[in-house]
Amino acid sequence: MEVFLPIAQVFINPVEILLLSAIVGVLSGLFGVGGGFLMTPFLIFMGVPPAYAVANEANNILATSVSGSTTHWLKNTLDYKMGLMIVVGGSLGTTLGIYTFTYFKDIGKIDTVISLAYMYILAIIGTLMLVESLGEIDKAKKNVIERKKLHVHYWIHGLPFRMRFPKSKLYESIFTPILIGLLVGFIAAIMGIGGAFILVPAMIYIIKMPTKLVPGTSLFVTIFVSIIVTFLHSINYGSIDLMLVLLLVIGSIVGVQLGQKLGEQIDSSGLKALLAILLLVVGIAIAYDTFFAEEIKKVSTVIKSQDLNFFSSFIKDFSKDMPFFYGSFSILFAVLLGIGAAFVRRAISKFRKKYFAKTAK
Repeated sequence: MEVFLPIAQVFINPVEILLLSAIVGVLSGLFGVGGGFLMTPFLIFMGVPPAYAVANEANNILATSVSGSTTHWLKNTLDYKMGLMIVVGGSLGTTLGIYTFTYFKDIGKIDTVISLAYMYILAIIGTLMLVESLGEIDKAKKNVIERKKLHVHYWIHGLPFRMRFPKSKLYESIFTPILIGLLVGFIAAIMGIGGAFILVPAMIYIIKMPTKLVPGTSLFVTIFVSIIVTFLHSINYGSIDLMLVLLLVIGSIVGVQLGQKLGEQIDSSGLKALLAILLLVVGIAIAYDTFFAEEIKKVSTVIKSQDLNFFSSFIKDFSKDMPFFYGSFSILFAVLLGIGAAFVRRAISKFRKKYFAKTAK
């Protein structure tokens, strides 16, 4: 069974999308990394044009980030002040990234740029993760305990205009989080990813935030960056497809919840090595598809408006006639799904605690 995406103008298998997004969600919840750098390439391999894959995965990341951030808000484990400083830089970086995206799209090179960006990013992340995970496995076998330096200073710590961040108990230059946000926003706009693989290590090792505040703050920042990316992609290119977003969000949210539960019960050192290998394999596949695969002429799918079902026709007309409101609706749609998922998870958790408490008596 295949479903036609009215905006992306391609047929996709909804079951495959749900399964892949759920698997990527499990990996995201298990390792605490964003799944955008895996899901976007998978969408491209399934036939979704890169420009559309980037935009719709950004909207999916918005929903999952809202869900995760709401959970951390309920637990009071995020630093709003630090998050807002990163968002300032993220907003500037996103705007710059969209201009870069527009330039390459206008000269017809955006698909190649996206493929190259993923090829290099996946190769770098995969290699670093593989080296780190193999090192952890080796130390575990030898029972080696590594003592790390308590304070490591970089040039970025010498920047002026310091500000106190009471929640994180830090006295830091405002330029530190802003510069990190600038890089994250730029990458998010071009690649459709949340940037957690940069943001989380930066908050831990550069900003030196308490570890318990990092995941929630990272998700808080990702919400705003994803909103800007989603809105600008929708307004400028009309590339958000709500039918695709719905499938991605459902699979991702279910997968993330399952991944987080698994992460609490198993040692992820060995699995991290497998994830690193997967990233390297996907990077190699993108490189092959970009440089070595034979060029296949794709027959454009032309479906008349009268052949579309009511929902598909509504999405297509809404996007074309009212791009501003369509972009706003896409954001609201993702936010409501994310909040709803967070409260459903909390309700299920409370029910399980009450049930086990009764059975224990």
